[in-house]
Amino acid sequence: MSYFRPIAMLDPARPRGARTLAGGWCWFDRVEVIERGGARQVIAASDLPEEVAARLSAPRAPLAGLAMDRPRVMGILNVTPDSFSDGGRYEAPEAGLAHASAMRAAGAEILDIGGESTRPGAAEVPVDAEAARTAPVIAALRARGDSGAISIDTRKASVAQAALAAGADLVNDVSAMVFDPDMARVVAGSGAVLCLMHAQGDPQTMQRDPRYDDVLLDVYDHLEARIAAAEAAGIPRDRICVDPGIGFGKTAEHNLVLLRHLSLFHALGCALLLGVSRKRFIGTLGGAPAAGDRMPGSVAVALAGVAQGVQILRVHDVPETVQALALWQAVTCGGGA
Repeated sequence: MSYFRPIAMLDPARPRGARTLAGGWCWFDRVEVIERGGARQVIAASDLPEEVAARLSAPRAPLAGLAMDRPRVMGILNVTPDSFSDGGRYEAPEAGLAHASAMRAAGAEILDIGGESTRPGAAEVPVDAEAARTAPVIAALRARGDSGAISIDTRKASVAQAALAAGADLVNDVSAMVFDPDMARVVAGSGAVLCLMHAQGDPQTMQRDPRYDDVLLDVYDHLEARIAAAEAAGIPRDRICVDPGIGFGKTAEHNLVLLRHLSLFHALGCALLLGVSRKRFIGTLGGAPAAGDRMPGSVAVALAGVAQGVQILRVHDVPETVQALALWQAVTCGGGA
């Protein structure tokens, strides 16, 4: 099997015949062709099989009412006592709602509400407790007039169902429907967007010596299989986005390989979500042991993802990311992507 990684470019001097990447702000005129266990070669985009070229170039469908023709910021709201970065800060309802409002004001176009920590070593939260943490917050946001996109960050179908009933538009499943197979039925029947993320193992075990034959291709194959499972359950590809799962069952080197080659995942034909905010490898490489000190590194990696066409950035530091993104767009795209 051949894998096709478009070499994403941003330069305004775009050569004739270059193709737009995923209908967005990047273009490509060369593609790296990768064979599992074999050599890699670079070919001209004009030499691609037409079905591959079409999938790499086609504009991605809007998700939760948001066009994917420019980068979108997803703000993280953890209503948990034990999340790795902000556990306990927004667990109280009013604190959570205030933070949600602040992120909206700062430019978050999606809010991702989570009631279970998935940090390495985290214990599973009972379904009822997780739903009780999240659904009321979503309902309160809607009652206060928040009409923007809202995501529920959960592995559990019943938690997702409660959140969707409360007004969520998107289900962000870090297990890609592996943890709870009933997730497919819930999402298919709701019309919601589904984010499928790659993870090796579960939060309690995922960082115990993770191994891959080829991390880039293994993650790609897993996501391709989960997209197929979602489609078979009645969830069309235009309601799916994918996340390579940085930090979920991966070493720092695994993370870097994925980040260097993110554009490969455009070949799946879905919008890409990148969640790197404040993660451990950023602290390790950037000399910031405390999660709260990792904002600059988080922004740097997020912008590196946008330079490869990533459409959604999942972040803790919304104002800083929005400001950095605005300047990045002004410099690279002439004021907007």
